[in-house]
Order: sequence, then structure tokens, then C-alpha cells
Amino acid sequence: MWGKKKVDGFWKVEVKNLQHNHEPSSDMSGHPSCRRFSKEEIQHVREMSKAGIPPRQILASLRQGNPNLQAISRTIYNAKEKIRKENLMGRTAIQALFDEFVETGFVYDIEHDDKGHLTHLFFAHPFSIMITKSYSTIFVMDCTYKTNRYKMPLLEIIGVSSFNTSFYSCFVAMQKEEESDYIWALERFKKLLGVGKNPSVIVTDRELALMNAIEIVFPSTTNLLCVWHIEKNILSKCKKYFVEKEAWETFILSWTNLIKSTDEITFFEGWKLLEVDQKVQPLVLNYLENTWLPFKEKFIYAWTDKHLHFGNHNSSRAEGAHSMLKTYLQVSTGDFHEVKQKICLAIEIQYQEIKARLESERLRIPHGFRIPLFQKLISHVSVYALGQIFKQHELASRDGPLPCCKGHFQSSMGLPCAHMIREMRTLELVYIHPQWRIDSRSFSCIDGTLEDEDAQIRPLLNKVEGKYQGMSLSQKEDTRRKLSQLINGSSSLIHEPKVSSHKGRPTNSKKKKRQLYKA
Repeated sequence: MWGKKKVDGFWKVEVKNLQHNHEPSSDMSGHPSCRRFSKEEIQHVREMSKAGIPPRQILASLRQGNPNLQAISRTIYNAKEKIRKENLMGRTAIQALFDEFVETGFVYDIEHDDKGHLTHLFFAHPFSIMITKSYSTIFVMDCTYKTNRYKMPLLEIIGVSSFNTSFYSCFVAMQKEEESDYIWALERFKKLLGVGKNPSVIVTDRELALMNAIEIVFPSTTNLLCVWHIEKNILSKCKKYFVEKEAWETFILSWTNLIKSTDEITFFEGWKLLEVDQKVQPLVLNYLENTWLPFKEKFIYAWTDKHLHFGNHNSSRAEGAHSMLKTYLQVSTGDFHEVKQKICLAIEIQYQEIKARLESERLRIPHGFRIPLFQKLISHVSVYALGQIFKQHELASRDGPLPCCKGHFQSSMGLPCAHMIREMRTLELVYIHPQWRIDSRSFSCIDGTLEDEDAQIRPLLNKVEGKYQGMSLSQKEDTRRKLSQLINGSSSLIHEPKVSSHKGRPTNSKKKKRQLYKA
């Protein structure tokens, strides 16, 4: 059939050939019209997509309700794309993202280049803000990749709860990972915490740009390095210099013992033994001296255990958070609007779990902890903290003198050590750091997100109102015009970020040859 629209608006249709070019269909599933969803099925797809369920599972669920369903995976993808466009309502993904930030109470900030392309995006969920303000002592920071279509690194800031579980504090998408980018991110995070609420410890890997930024933005905060990343780095850099397997195993055992040195004297004695060990290659010693020895205070236990890190010697929390996030994202090709929606799912589940556990531990305490020593701690301190104290109680209960107390357990965990417990019959709450308290903690409301900045606008508005009364008619008219422009004026149009390259995994990382040892 051939058709053409005429000038008067009517169509001229001419039948060229009435013969079919194929046999009649024996199965109608090949026709798209037979694969359409009903209104109820579309609503089902909408709800399951919002819950983060993968398309194949959505299709399986629909087929359980309708065994005669002809839809295929492509039908689900098409339906999801149609739903996404409906949700945007003619807006760009960036515009929809900012609108939802305002509507749902997110704290966010942006940075763009001279052409309007987004270069930095900081955002924090309202639930994350409440938890972050409650647990603001220690954070783990690390970047993850392959989370968005723009290939921008995503800095995750992870906090630690009373139950020793992790939670997402905030996220920062950055175009680069330079010192200025990290400073921008940490300054926004500092405003989120509030005035005078600097963390005690921030754990990172050896990202020098991030370490420098922490020193600038949080000068009073201790920056610790991840022991696991250090061991992996030494494995990749030093193992090649050892010909014999036994020599490598002896070296790595000595290095591990150095990391776990209980005091500074023990560390330096162990280092001297490492220097005189004939099996250790000079190139290995030179690498350790230049790369890791200058940072010994940031990862050797003899120094790190003087700081309140709650047992966090590595950034494994961040690695676990990366993995959890990507299970929600499912793909690495979503825009920031889609990424934000998936992140919301993860945060809302975290929030409910922390709230439920908080109430549960106030009501239920393991029977083994109902001892006279814990009489004043029950229902006031988390079960995890009670478990750590109980281990110290068992040490204190042993016969004989205890090892010399260096105060590391109390200073790093914020809990009484075995030496203190041996002198007490009942522990007082004053010896427990607020991190582990569950009795006075509440997440029911946000007591001001950025209190200092929000409080500054009210006095200014009051001054404007008072000054307005004494203005002349022309001044009042000019003031109203300026205020109207400020309120009704449209903000500058922000474009999607440019697609950039990031570190990620090396292209040939999986082809790395195994190290062979001589017999």
C-alpha cells in the first residue's frame, strides 16, 4: 500500500499489491501487538521496577499471574523506558533530579563548567543525614567506578553505627580525582556534619589527593590508611623480587607482625631485624622505606590504636558498600536520575534496619550478658559493644597478672579494658563512648540539616522587612521588583556531564601471569 498526504490535508491511498509476502502466522507471538501489557500488568511493571527488581524477574512474576503472556524481555525494557519518560514529564534527567532533591528534602550541591555541563554533584538522603549526625565519629571514604553513563568516579562516604554496621552518609560524583575535587567534596561534607562536628578518624586507601584534602578540610581529624590495600600493594610490588616461595612467606609474615606491633619500640626492633635479614632484597627494603615508612603513624597499630577508630584498620566497609550499591544499580549505564533512585532504595532499607535493631536491642539482651558487671549497661549499650567488653571481662577473670596496659583498647574502642574491669564490680555508663549508646539515640526527625546556614537567612529577612518600612515609594517598588526577580527568576540550565575516562580496572588485569617459584 502506498499513501501520500495531499495539500488539503486528505490522504491518497493506492493499493499496489494485495498478495502477502509470507505464509499466515501459526503463532501470534511474533506480532508485537500480541505482546502488549494490560493496565494492571503495566502497573505491576512500574511497582517492581521502582523496587529495583531486574527485568527478567519482572517477566517471570508476570508469567506466574498469566501463563498465556506473550511478552518477552524486550517488552519489559520498552515498558520501563515508557514509564521513565512519563516520570520525566518533558524534563531532562538533570532537571528531574534537582526537582526531586528539593521535593524530598535532600541536601545537595553542584558545580558546572563554563558551558553548563555538570562537573561535581554532592547529595545526601534525608535518612542518611539523620544517621550521620547521630554517628559522626568515624567515616570510611573511597571512590568506586562504573556506576553511571558519564564514567564519573563516585566518592562514597561510609559511617559506622552502634552495632558496628555500615551506612551510606553521602555521595559525591566528580569529573576528576584531583586534590581540588576532593576539597570541594569534603567541604560540602563538613557543612553536612555541622559546626564543630569534625570526625575523629577518616579511613582511606593511599590516595594522596584525598589524604591532602583531608588534612586541609579536617586538620584535627586523624587519617588512617587501609591495611588491606597496603598488603595488596606490597604483594604486587615486592613479590616479584623473591625467587623462593619460603623467602616470600617469611618476609610477608615479618611485615604483618610489624603492622601489628603493640608499641613503637617493638616496631623499630622488628624493622632492624628486617634490615639485617639476608633474604630480603635491597629493592624491597628501599620500596618500603620510601613508600610506606613515612606513613607508619597511619597504619601501624602502635600508633593507630592511640586514636578512636572503633576497630577499623581497613576500608573493607567501603568495599562492601561498593558491592552492595552495584547490586542495586544493576547496570553502569544509568543517568544520575536513575542512579539516585536506586541509591534511595539501598538507603531506605539501611535506615529501617538500623531503627528496628535499635528498638530490638533496647528490649532484648542475650542471656549471657545478664551478669552483675553489666547491670547498668543493659538496654543502654549495643550488644556488639557488650560483646567486646565481655571479651575483656574474660581476660580479667583469668588467674595471674595481666600484660602491661598500654591503654590501646580503651583509646581505640572507647570501652573499658581488662585492667579497668578487674578493679570494678559494676561498670558505669560514663566509661562507654556515646558511639555505643542506644538509650538516648533517636532518628525520628531532622534537627536542622545545615543549621548554621539556615539560621543566617532569617535575620537577613527580618532586616529587609524592617528596612522596607522606612523606604520611599520608588525604593519600595525597586525592592519588590528585585525580590520578585530573585524568587521567580529561572536558574541557569545545567547540562548532563561530559563522558570522561576514569581509572577503573586495567584492561589487561585479568591476563596477568601468575608468579612462578623455583623449586
